[in-house]
Amino acid sequence: MKPTHILHTVSSGAGHYCSIFYQRNKSNIMKFHLRKPIPWYQIMRITFIQIFLFGVLSSMAYSSNLTAQNILDKKVSISLANTSLQNVLNQLQKNDKVKFIYSNTAINLNKQVSISADNLTLKTVLDDVLKSNGISYEVIKDRIILGQPGTLNTAVAGNAVQVAATPIRGKVVDSKGQTVIGASVLEKGTTNGVTTDVDGNFKLNVAGPNSVLVIAYIGFASKEVIVGDQTEFNIVLTENVTNLNEVVVVGYGTQKRGSITGAISSVKASDIQDQQLTRVDDALKGRTAGVNVVQSSGAPGSAPNVRVRGVTSINNSNPLYVVDGVVLNGGLELLNPSDIESMDVLKDAAASIYGSRGSNGVIFITTKKGKNGPPRVAYNGYVGWQAPVNKPELANATQYATLRNQALTNDGKAALFANPSAFGTGTNWQNEIFSDNAMIQNHNLSVNGANDKANFYTSFGYIDQKGIVMPEISSFKKFTFTVNTGYKPKKWLSIGENFTYSYIRNRNSLNTNSVYGGPLSSALNLDPITPVVVTDINGQPNASIYTNNAATIVRNAQGLPYGISNYVAQEITNPLAYTQTQNGNYGYATNLLGNVYVEIEPIAGLKVRSQMNAKQAYYGSESFTPIYYLNSSTSNLSNTSFYRENNNNLSWNLDNTATYTRGFGKHTITGLIGYSAQKLSASGLNGTFLGLPVSSFNEASPNFALANANKIANGFDDQPYTLASTFARVTYDYDGKWLFTGIIRRDGSSKFGSNNVYGVFPSGQVGYVMSKEDWFPKNTFVDYLKIRGSYGIVGNEMSLNPFQYTSTVSGGRNYIFGNDVNYVGYSPNAPQNPDLKWEQTRTANIGVDATFFQNLTVSVDVYRKVTKGMLQTVQLPSYAGFALQPSANIGDMENKGIELNMSYSNKAGDFNYTVGGNISYNHNEVTYLGNQISFFTVGSVQSTAYEIGRTAVGQPVGSFYGFEQLGTFKSQAEINAYTNASGGLIQPNAKPGDFKWIDNNGDGVINDQDRKFLGNPLPTFTYGVNFSANYKNFDIRMFGQGVWGNKIYQAYRRLDIATANYPIAALNAWTVDNPTSNYPRLTDADPNNNFRYPSNFYLQNGAYFRIKTLQLGYNLSSDFLKRADIQRARVYLGSNNLATITGYKGYDPEISGGIDMGIYPQARTFMVGLDITL
Repeated sequence: MKPTHILHTVSSGAGHYCSIFYQRNKSNIMKFHLRKPIPWYQIMRITFIQIFLFGVLSSMAYSSNLTAQNILDKKVSISLANTSLQNVLNQLQKNDKVKFIYSNTAINLNKQVSISADNLTLKTVLDDVLKSNGISYEVIKDRIILGQPGTLNTAVAGNAVQVAATPIRGKVVDSKGQTVIGASVLEKGTTNGVTTDVDGNFKLNVAGPNSVLVIAYIGFASKEVIVGDQTEFNIVLTENVTNLNEVVVVGYGTQKRGSITGAISSVKASDIQDQQLTRVDDALKGRTAGVNVVQSSGAPGSAPNVRVRGVTSINNSNPLYVVDGVVLNGGLELLNPSDIESMDVLKDAAASIYGSRGSNGVIFITTKKGKNGPPRVAYNGYVGWQAPVNKPELANATQYATLRNQALTNDGKAALFANPSAFGTGTNWQNEIFSDNAMIQNHNLSVNGANDKANFYTSFGYIDQKGIVMPEISSFKKFTFTVNTGYKPKKWLSIGENFTYSYIRNRNSLNTNSVYGGPLSSALNLDPITPVVVTDINGQPNASIYTNNAATIVRNAQGLPYGISNYVAQEITNPLAYTQTQNGNYGYATNLLGNVYVEIEPIAGLKVRSQMNAKQAYYGSESFTPIYYLNSSTSNLSNTSFYRENNNNLSWNLDNTATYTRGFGKHTITGLIGYSAQKLSASGLNGTFLGLPVSSFNEASPNFALANANKIANGFDDQPYTLASTFARVTYDYDGKWLFTGIIRRDGSSKFGSNNVYGVFPSGQVGYVMSKEDWFPKNTFVDYLKIRGSYGIVGNEMSLNPFQYTSTVSGGRNYIFGNDVNYVGYSPNAPQNPDLKWEQTRTANIGVDATFFQNLTVSVDVYRKVTKGMLQTVQLPSYAGFALQPSANIGDMENKGIELNMSYSNKAGDFNYTVGGNISYNHNEVTYLGNQISFFTVGSVQSTAYEIGRTAVGQPVGSFYGFEQLGTFKSQAEINAYTNASGGLIQPNAKPGDFKWIDNNGDGVINDQDRKFLGNPLPTFTYGVNFSANYKNFDIRMFGQGVWGNKIYQAYRRLDIATANYPIAALNAWTVDNPTSNYPRLTDADPNNNFRYPSNFYLQNGAYFRIKTLQLGYNLSSDFLKRADIQRARVYLGSNNLATITGYKGYDPEISGGIDMGIYPQARTFMVGLDITL
């Protein structure tokens, strides 16, 4: 065999990761290979490093266990008769260097004992002399603790150990005397602690009278109490709903909420712990004002669109995600929602700390770390069943035949169906493609622990979700593994790492939100007369189709052919037959995210931190297309094909920061300086293989002997992107009353043109806590009041692609010179633009934070964002000689709005409850698109005469644009009365039952100049509400969200296929017998363009309110848990998307972009779950 020849190889920078190659065998047949590499060596290498680091830290943290064993194994010799226990202990301490700790009141040291041991282990001696006399012992580090059986309550966690020898008890209540359930009671400086039971009571053994108790509970100020000589305590906690000491991430550091001057919203783990999520970004939906999360598809694993304070650009409006201080390149699919500790959203000028990437907002995600105490094992999982929320009403077979006859007779043709009722109800295609019991399961297992030296958190997550549309080819599976560790060997030194691995496998080959085929489009448009399968070919009106295509027609498992419509064609096919052609398609993704850091504190107040991270995303897909016949225009009769795609993205990021905090008197100043460097490279390769001699995906492979012409390879090489930045921030706090923050960042990006490589992004923020003033009224209904403001400049470089500023060259521009030779030629695609730079957004914000009656918190923000230099193509004349148009910073946009957040908590006996809500108003307007154009078109639907929307100056982005109708002409007299200034008919071709179009420009004719803006796909208001309550062991959680002020363009009926099925509303179409209807007459010819004109006929109100989560839980009784040695156990029943209130008649009102062409709807889910901590 001849040597292997490499055709194409893609390098990841660390070695070749994927290649296409061929070999010639003895028959001179070329074998073509596209390897499917799985980077297990990288996975194993990184995993080994993580496990090694984890093991080292864990060994350091828990090495005291080995010390204890060494002490007990020590050989001792002692012989005493009829002596006191005190004397025995003294002899062991003196001769064998053993240290005992005990309380004179806990054990009887004068008790007479006898002991004789010669070279026996200390354990044998102690068991003999102590346990035989009713005394227990426990080894902690190098000491032996003595006490009565059952009274030793030592908490051992690494090096943080305290002896618990004095029993105490108590009760924790609030200021109204109501019990506080689940409050933490901890012995300060140790991990020795308990939580209060359902009656607010606790019992704890502490070291002695010098011990200090720390009592804490969410919503209350923590309290410290010295034990002293007391053994019983009645502790009163004071409500602290303002949470001013809550720590918030602000970028390269944290601040207490009370000292924040920017507009920052937060979502905590406690807010979402009872909301069963499959994606992290879903946690933001409706939870915080100013953040609009729209699910673009209900397909399993699909990502939503997240917008912070509106659409900031006509290009990229996605926020920047930062996970544990690491800028995340790519989506959030690699993260496990159960690993999230908090999410903080920077919405105003505070985002300038991330400079050219901050204009769309910054979302900080903090993952969980180990909590103080011995290792704890926790499991939270559920099993659920999904079903569609709504199905549009369509005509059944009898109604369809009736409506078809009606359309034909309106066109002056003969009716097609003599007896429509003979068809009955026919096939309900929606029922055929939807599943009412699609399964979903989500399981999460975690282990965590910490002491004063080390902490660790490890989790495993698994999600398996079937789609509600054709679950055979719509599914999503994800496995995640996370390790977070930290170690503090010295007071001045901290080290740690975060590692996340995820593997995703999904099957989502459905063509959704498209009129060009796919199960949803077919179910909405295919006639109900066609059967699912045909049992008798001879009984079909198109029997010849089945006989002529018997070899290629798609069949079910029993060998029966799937039904083929005799009335509807093109891409609208039998959806079950379509499923068989897509049965092997799937995608996969492997993500590795690693992060290590070192932080030192060389002098008091100065912290120097270096953090390095890397992420590798390896993803691809495979698909197989068999030979098939679905209808006359949708078939594959020539070649089978196999497609494989591999992509590899590798990025790294280095952040070095120094933070210094200095306080003097009432003044506190904190300064931050830092440097950041980042690089991202992307490469990919795909191959298509034609004519495989197989009929199914399981048999398909690129390794068959194929002719060269049947092997097609495509790929792209490294597309590097680099960013280098310096930044600084200073904060000033005077007595917690006057606050200031200043930020500046300088970014240098490889995406920018040579004249604008660097950009500077400054901001300033001020705050004034009025309630701290001496003159502020005390003991009134206003407990806290802060006014804040900010202004700054942020950028958006995410709209730019690498090398977009330069001129690329393409071939195929050949030229024939005088000797008639066709010379190969290359030429620039477009002129370069060295001035290309980031889009710039100037943002201003004024906000107020207040607390009333100690229980009601309110936050109000008013903002304005102005984006300059949006990226667009520049229109050049054709004689310039370029195939493509260059890019330039042209175009401006403005967003302005108001946000309101509110929360109220209270108690009534054993009933505790919290009510919260938020609402946002945002107005978007395009203010400039350049001197050459005033708009560009947005959206189109097959066979409509014009575009559906426009992005135009003076309007919100993507506004709907079309004709306006005033209902139907009820008679010929109305048509005749609708005249222009000269007396002529405005709609001379109209007939009774046609739409009456408004002549908006008044020229007396209906043409494209009469179109107008009809509505906005962006909601004017977004809002969310939440309610949580618990009564003794029972709890309930409810969360809902909604939008108002937007329109939806319903466009899922194929207008170019007159025979497509009809919505149920068509039964009310205008007829001679129904002359008052405003639904236009049915017609195939449509001379008045009733259906082909984009108009307000297709627009519906997109407002909705949805109960996203409703959950009922029961916490098992504390007595049962104690007997089972379980810390916490909760069982629950829940539902997601339980109910939706809306006037929209389509599948789902939650539609990104506002155009519904058959969107994959979200599912209603019912589940049962268990949450347990050992």
